[in-house]
Amino acid sequence: MRILGVIFDLDGVILSTDEYHYLAWLDMAKKENIYFDREINERLRGVSRMDSLEIVLERSTKKYSQEEKIKLCEYKNNKYRALLEKLSPKDIFPGATDFLKFLLYKKIKIAIGSSSKNAKYILKKIELYDMFDGHISDGTNITKSKPDPEVFTKAAEMLKINPCNCLVIEDAYAGIEAAKKGGMIAMGIGSAKDCSLCDLRADDISSIDKSIFE
Repeated sequence: MRILGVIFDLDGVILSTDEYHYLAWLDMAKKENIYFDREINERLRGVSRMDSLEIVLERSTKKYSQEEKIKLCEYKNNKYRALLEKLSPKDIFPGATDFLKFLLYKKIKIAIGSSSKNAKYILKKIELYDMFDGHISDGTNITKSKPDPEVFTKAAEMLKINPCNCLVIEDAYAGIEAAKKGGMIAMGIGSAKDCSLCDLRADDISSIDKSIFE
């Protein structure tokens, strides 16, 4: 197992905006008089915005047109973006920046593989955007959400590395499944470390065993 590139999911790996997502979806659900709680919110992790909306709308008795769904997604995203204004480098998980610097020092290429259409904006807010040198596969340049492997295979293409030499670091089961479908090495952190598909596991980004890159 030779790792030449590392593809990071963003939310839940490098930082967490989970609470902002939850609050934005909750606001939208309340506006539409739809029941929404944290258990439902867990099902949205790693899922595209439109697919997330479909999950939220499962509790609704109303039938929505495609145009109405697009407007609801825009409403949720506007709420989420307003909350993201609070982000700063202080929100980066402990050890994340040092780990990224370590990989670059070891000449291991790095990329983002996130379903979020806000990934670039978030990276700029936390001042890590330049570190990825444009290698950002996200909701703006993919058509399928996890567990489809597209977001990771596109990131591997950006890095010009064979998928079998790419390590994906994920905190969601859907992301682990996507990594394996894409023929990559999958590391689960946080709750995803319990996924049976994981090749490697760590509690969080600060506890990753760096010897795997030797």
